[in-house]
Amino acid sequence: MAKTVAIVNQKGGVGKTTTAVNLAAALGNRGCKVLLADIDPQGNSTSGFGINKKDVTNTSYDMLIGNCGAKDCIVKTAFKNVSIIPSGMDLAGAELELADLEKRESRLKNALAFVNEDFDFIFLDCPPSLGLITLNGLCAADTLIVPIQCEFYALEGLSQLIGTVRTVKRLYNPYLEIEGVLLTMYDGRLNLTQQVVDEVKKCFPKKVYSSAIPRNVRLSEAPGFGMPVMYYDKSSKGAKAYDKLAHEFMKANGKRR
Repeated sequence: MAKTVAIVNQKGGVGKTTTAVNLAAALGNRGCKVLLADIDPQGNSTSGFGINKKDVTNTSYDMLIGNCGAKDCIVKTAFKNVSIIPSGMDLAGAELELADLEKRESRLKNALAFVNEDFDFIFLDCPPSLGLITLNGLCAADTLIVPIQCEFYALEGLSQLIGTVRTVKRLYNPYLEIEGVLLTMYDGRLNLTQQVVDEVKKCFPKKVYSSAIPRNVRLSEAPGFGMPVMYYDKSSKGAKAYDKLAHEFMKANGKRR
């Protein structure tokens, strides 16, 4: 049965989608069968795997609303062992539609239950907000990865996220835990970076990945070519960082490949 991991931070621009795409690709390359559900209306994970949203018939919107099942939405990417449930523009209005549906917070969990046996890991690329779609992600997830950028105001808003996680644990998903905290846009030459690292480790003791994601031009360029960075430039610092993270993630989850 797949382990479901939500990648979440309501703060935008922290490397959430970059992590979703590149961690999924790195795990796939290491032999894991991975499904990435793009539940962000921006759909950047979808285009990050080279999928044209105009060519997609069924999306995560259709799955959440109940127009079709998860299996009907899955698209195999061109990259080893990685499939995706793509996002579409309709998802932007899903918050309002979900509000009127029965068991609105568990629509995603119930849909993904039908494909759990087909994958090792299911990743959820959540929107940069704490609305109903993200709530669905937290209810469906076993654990969550929180990307935090090594910049001023890095911890801003995190107390709200932690509060939401506590509420979800109390009301809907008592087993939800933090898988790990990932430092992004890391530059070890800056004093500010080390200050942020120290603060994050105080807030999340024993949860911060030893792998950190550096600022890297190739990481920024790769989505424009519809590729994870390891397929765009395997020798880049960004590709090596995400492969290291994949190794660390697999080790923590008892997988050796």
